[in-house]
Amino acid sequence: MPELVVTRHNPLVDPLLHVWGWQIPLYLFLGGWVAGMMIIAGVVLYFGRHRERNCVCGVLPSLSFALLSLGMLALFLDLEHKRYVWRLYTTFRVTSPMSWGAWILILVYPALAAAWVVRPPGLLRDLAVAGRYVPAGSGFGRIVRAVGSGLGRVAALSDRVGASRTAIWWIAAANIVLGIALGIYTGVLLSGLGARPFWSSALLGPLFLLSGLSSAAAFTHLVARDPVERVLLAKTDNVFLGLELFTILLFLVGLLSASQAHADAARLVLGGPFTAVFWVGVVGLGIVFPLAIQSLAVTHRIVHTPLAPLFVMAGGLLLRFVFVVAGQASHWPRGAW
Repeated sequence: MPELVVTRHNPLVDPLLHVWGWQIPLYLFLGGWVAGMMIIAGVVLYFGRHRERNCVCGVLPSLSFALLSLGMLALFLDLEHKRYVWRLYTTFRVTSPMSWGAWILILVYPALAAAWVVRPPGLLRDLAVAGRYVPAGSGFGRIVRAVGSGLGRVAALSDRVGASRTAIWWIAAANIVLGIALGIYTGVLLSGLGARPFWSSALLGPLFLLSGLSSAAAFTHLVARDPVERVLLAKTDNVFLGLELFTILLFLVGLLSASQAHADAARLVLGGPFTAVFWVGVVGLGIVFPLAIQSLAVTHRIVHTPLAPLFVMAGGLLLRFVFVVAGQASHWPRGAW
């Protein structure tokens, strides 16, 4: 990120000092979303639902791979010295959240690849079969047959892995553990920066993990084709939304009961400039409203609608933007450092 050196602190001249732009909240949201999908995919694999034809686990690994890559691109765009990003991987610092995050992100990719092999898209098998019937007389034909042969080997590997309970257990465990680590890290990244009292809370890690889980459960509820799975995911999302709301309240109570700087930071969303967007956008439309709709849907009072999942995901994205911007607006009183 850009490096700034400030030699004065005058709220009339420098009311706010913003270093992070849109890239960081977008990265935090995508990382939390992927973390939630990894955990859900791991649980689905553990219980053997990957054998079901309409299992949502066939969608999650490949989509997670794409979303995480997009998030890392946003993170890369935020770096001030992009040419030296490789130096994050020449060492490991136990006390550095960014060092932990860099290595967690690298480990996530093979875990996603393993989950993808367990349940690759059905199109892969279709292409593997079709490639056998392409004439090999031309150069193009030989290329197509070679690609089809490679896809066939991947399909065969998928069958062997899917039939091994031990392999499935390890893949499920890797996705669950790394998903939890990734989800918590997105909050620890902020809470580790003690210069901003709004972020100075141990609850940021669990809060961002729950928000990622609720976004992931909402998305899987949206794309699930199995009616039983859709209802189960909606109920699970309701649990995550309730826990997320409770954690937000604990977070604010914790700030209000700490130092004066923490209480002032909490007031940024309790009567301050971010109050409306936080309580209306994040809490109201992003948590309470979809929670009410999905509660009615799972009790069969209304039909399932894509409206609630979309509001959950939008609320999760807005939560990151509010926390990143409000955190940068909070500060310690002059002379406190």
